[in-house]
Amino acid sequence: MLFGLGDVEAPAYDRLLAGKLPGLLPAGRYRLEGAPEPTESALAWLMGSYRFSRYRTAPSEGARLVAPEGVNAAETGRIAAAVAMGRDLVNTPANDLGPAEIEAAVRALAARHGAAVAVTEGEALRKGYPLVHAVGAASTRPPRLIDLTWGPADAPRVTLVGKGVAFDTGGLDIKPSAGMLLMKKDMGGAAAAIAAADMAMGAGLRLRLRLLIPAVENAVAGDSFRPGDVLASRAGLSVEIGNTDAEGRLILADALALADSEAPDLILDFATLTGAARVALGPDLPAFFTEDDALAEAVARAGRAAIDPVWRMPLHAPYAGLLDSKVADLNNVSGGPFAGAITAALFLRRFAPRTRAHVHFDLYGWNPTTRPGRPEGGEVQTARLAYALLRARYPG
Repeated sequence: MLFGLGDVEAPAYDRLLAGKLPGLLPAGRYRLEGAPEPTESALAWLMGSYRFSRYRTAPSEGARLVAPEGVNAAETGRIAAAVAMGRDLVNTPANDLGPAEIEAAVRALAARHGAAVAVTEGEALRKGYPLVHAVGAASTRPPRLIDLTWGPADAPRVTLVGKGVAFDTGGLDIKPSAGMLLMKKDMGGAAAAIAAADMAMGAGLRLRLRLLIPAVENAVAGDSFRPGDVLASRAGLSVEIGNTDAEGRLILADALALADSEAPDLILDFATLTGAARVALGPDLPAFFTEDDALAEAVARAGRAAIDPVWRMPLHAPYAGLLDSKVADLNNVSGGPFAGAITAALFLRRFAPRTRAHVHFDLYGWNPTTRPGRPEGGEVQTARLAYALLRARYPG
């Protein structure tokens, strides 16, 4: 079989182009010859073979790839498996994936890698994680803070934080029906963090890994938190609620305060947070924010190496004034039409002041159309980038 690559030097060349092959070739076993980057092509093939088949009969086994010579098949397979696991989480509808099921996914991950898990759930959240409790209180499915730890205690500390909103109605500031159609993906940040943790632990990186997932459902009921409410936070800051549909930053705030208390070497947080980032950069290019210029360069390099692109946006400090409140330490939204992604990132930074090496990823978590290696549906954007970054900083 001949497969045309086009101009591999062109700026728009898709390095995952080989991900088209599983959908084009007849069933059988294949070997790649002449691929410019065999490892990239093998990973693209595996990611392009993904199918979400939980609710319908899986297609019969199709085209299978023999590992190209010189490719670390175990490493490539681990990455592809972590991506598939994360995609499955995002694609699963909320009736079958709530906070408890997110916890189960983390516990399964811990069992595979010998990690420890602690969970704070329901009413127990009131004292230590009041924002997580407030956001999840209206759901019949109790909210929880999931805390996984792995690795030697004397290794560099790295904490991954993932937004785990299993479904987002918008709360009392309820979304229109069209706005809810994809809200099963509002835990895409958690899926990305879980997938990145799977890759890092599977590779045996030299680090003390912590994975924090605040898992909630933002529902509507008599005990929903309201616009105008003033809520306490784990960090001691009071937060006025300007909009209940800006719930993701609230649950992340408590988790980031917990992460920051250890002053880790690095915090990475992942969230499907703002429409403003999508307006600015579109669905394929997550925004990232950090004050650390050297770290920003490392993130960009890792994204290019992993074919998991991102774009840095500014933490413009003067915009923090847009979050001022007349009755609390800060508001959860700016109340205006401008700089929504930046003000959300500035809100989060208030809750992790000790850790300068902090990267916030504002991602979409979904492929609107099928592209090579990226089938339409849930996607763990920035997970492969995060693994490439950690592998470069903390090799096993």
